[in-house]
Amino acid sequence: MRASVTLAWRVLSQKIASEAILIHKEASLQLQYALLLQQLVPLIQFGSREKYQVELECGVTVAGSHREIDILFVGEVDDVVHKIAIEMKCYRTLAASGNKRGATDIFMKDVYFDLHLLESYVSEGKANRGVALVMNDLKRLVKPSQKEAKCWSYDISDGAQFGPAFFNTPIGGKPVDFTLNNYYCLEWHSCGSFWFLEVEGEKVGR
Repeated sequence: MRASVTLAWRVLSQKIASEAILIHKEASLQLQYALLLQQLVPLIQFGSREKYQVELECGVTVAGSHREIDILFVGEVDDVVHKIAIEMKCYRTLAASGNKRGATDIFMKDVYFDLHLLESYVSEGKANRGVALVMNDLKRLVKPSQKEAKCWSYDISDGAQFGPAFFNTPIGGKPVDFTLNNYYCLEWHSCGSFWFLEVEGEKVGR
C-alpha cells in the first residue's frame, strides 16, 4: 500500500508536468490522485480476502475537533486493517481565472500544519501512517535566495530539516500554535515547471 502511494504520486507528477492533467487547485489534485491510486489497487491485490478502499474527505475527530482527511487509503486482510492518511497541498502562481495568487506564507504554514494533523491521526488511531503530498510552481519556495521573512519559520525549501519542534509564529495576522513530534527532511523533485514533494515523518529515537 505504501509503495502504491508513492507510485501514484510519481505518475500524477508526470501527467501534470506534460499537461495531460491540468491542476489549478487542491480539490482537483485530490480527485485526480485518488483516481490514480484506485487504479493501482488491482496491482497490489493478491487474493479474494484482500479489500482496499480509497476515501476522499474522510471525517474524523482528533483532539476534540472535527477534521477531514484529504484521502484515507484503507486495506483489509481477514481481521487486519491498515490505514494510510494522506494530506495534500497545491500552490499555483496563477489561479484558473488567470489572476495571480498571493499568500505563500499561509501555504508554507499549512504544509507544516498538515504534518501536525497527520501525526494526530496516527497518535489517535485514525490511521497507521501519514503521508503529505505537496506540489507548487514557485521555485523560490523550493530554492530560495534568502530566508529573511518570518514565514521561513515554516521552511519548506529543498533539504529543510526540522522537528521535533513547537511552532507559534503568527501568519496572516492569525495566531499559530502547534507541535511536530517527528523529524522531517524535505526532498523536492522537479518535473516540468512544477515541484513535487512527498514526506513522511520519522519518530525520534526509533
